[in-house]
Amino acid sequence: MSAKENQRRILGLLWDDPATRPSGTRGPGRGLTREQIVTAAIEVAEAEGLPAVSMRRVAAELGVGTASLYTYLRGKAELEALMLDAVTLGDTLPHEWPGDWRAKLEAWAMDDWAAIRRHPWTLRLHGADRLPGPNQLRWLDSMLRVFEDTGLTEPEKLAAVEALDAYSRGLGLLLAEVEAPADAEPYDVAGRNEGLRELVDFSRYPALLAAIRAGASPYAGDPFPFGLHRLLDGIEALIARRTAERGDRAE
Repeated sequence: MSAKENQRRILGLLWDDPATRPSGTRGPGRGLTREQIVTAAIEVAEAEGLPAVSMRRVAAELGVGTASLYTYLRGKAELEALMLDAVTLGDTLPHEWPGDWRAKLEAWAMDDWAAIRRHPWTLRLHGADRLPGPNQLRWLDSMLRVFEDTGLTEPEKLAAVEALDAYSRGLGLLLAEVEAPADAEPYDVAGRNEGLRELVDFSRYPALLAAIRAGASPYAGDPFPFGLHRLLDGIEALIARRTAERGDRAE
């Protein structure tokens, strides 16, 4: 099957196109629902990490034979697409949150960041082809609605949303790589810094030395709020520019 045909099949599953449903025979597993399968897969990912998610493992979690799942899904790619769509939305949509556009985006971003830190396996789902399902498009539509009446152009609205999303996911992936896995010894920042002080002549790195003397510590603490606020500052400056341009044209 070509990549185009595979993408079309996964999109059909996400959007419940009858033409793309598996044609497997009815069996013991047919008492399941797609939602139960996706929930079980998410529970496996939460407990054991995304690499542990397989059709066999999810079937075991549900107490059915692996073949039963293939009457619902053709494979892991479809399962992961459904998992991604399932975890996209929270209880409310961003445009429904209180406050102006900046307050809504900041609240959404901090909430999203907390979810990423609690469930870092979700970041690995974004590495596959991005095939949007209903929840993902509802989220994107809501994020764009946050920018209504700001004066941004439609491409600028979309670029702003993508920049915020990329920042959250990119920093999440970076910290997941820096931090120790759950089954390893805790990462000892103080011990690392002590070892570096003994081994490194920091006078060779004057800018870094100045930062350290001021209390900064690379890859320690939570850098997310600082970067988020700078992104929002940039968007706010662009909105102010667009507002001024509208005023100039009105004169």
